[in-house]
Amino acid sequence: MQADLSIEFFTQVNEDYEKRQYVLLGNLQKMRQAFQRNLLYPHLGRLIELRAQLQQILDGFTSLDNSGPKRIRSINLAEKHIAFESVLPEKLDLSAVKDFIRWAQPLIHEAIQEGISIYEFVDENLSVDQVGIQPAYTDEGYFFMPDFDTGGLNLYRYELSIFSNARERYRTLKTTLIKKLGQGLAAQEDPSSIKLRLIREYRDLPNPATYAFHSPIAFDFQKTLFPVARRRLIRILNEKPNRV
Repeated sequence: MQADLSIEFFTQVNEDYEKRQYVLLGNLQKMRQAFQRNLLYPHLGRLIELRAQLQQILDGFTSLDNSGPKRIRSINLAEKHIAFESVLPEKLDLSAVKDFIRWAQPLIHEAIQEGISIYEFVDENLSVDQVGIQPAYTDEGYFFMPDFDTGGLNLYRYELSIFSNARERYRTLKTTLIKKLGQGLAAQEDPSSIKLRLIREYRDLPNPATYAFHSPIAFDFQKTLFPVARRRLIRILNEKPNRV
C-alpha cells in the first residue's frame, strides 16, 4: 500500500486498519530519517498541516456524536469544513477512523517535535546582516543566500504583502530568484557592491532594503536553508516599525 498521508488515508480505514498502521509507521520513519540528515521540507510543513487537519476531523466527530447518527458527506480542506449526512453508511466505520487518528496523533506529534528541533538548530546556525543603510520602507527589497550545492550565491527579490479572510490577516512573502552568482564571482564581490549593482540594474527600487544570509554549515539549499531563511526574513520584516 502506497500512502501520501492524505486525509483519505486516515478516513478510509475499514479492513486495512493494521496495514495502515504499518504504512504510517514506515512513512514517519522515512521523514524522521530525513530530519536526521537536516532535510526539513516538505516533510515538516506537511506534518504540521496534517496534525491540524486530523484534530479538526476529531472535533467534527464530537459534534456528530452530540447530534445523533450521521455520516461524512464531504471534507473541504480549503475552507476547513466537514459536512455530514444522516444515517451512517455500512462501509464507513467512524469508530475505526477515530481510533486510527487518535493512535496516530502522538506519533505524528513526536515526528513534528523532532523536525522542530532540527529547524531550531538550522535557525541558530543562520545569521543575517543588513546591507547598507536600511530605508524606512522594507516591504520590498533583496536578500542574498549562499547555495552550498553549487558554491555560489543566489540573489532574490522579495515582496511582503497582506491577505485576509473573515477572521484574520496574514503576511505572505513572495520571492523571485533574479540572479545566480557563480562560485568565483560570489567570492569576488561583497554584499554592498552586489547591492549597488542591483540598484543600477533595477531602477524601480532606488534604495532597497537588503539582507545577506550566512551559515557556517552546508545545509541543503531547497529542503532546508532557503525555507528557514524565508521564515527568518518574515520575522525580521514584521518587527520593522512600518508594520501595520
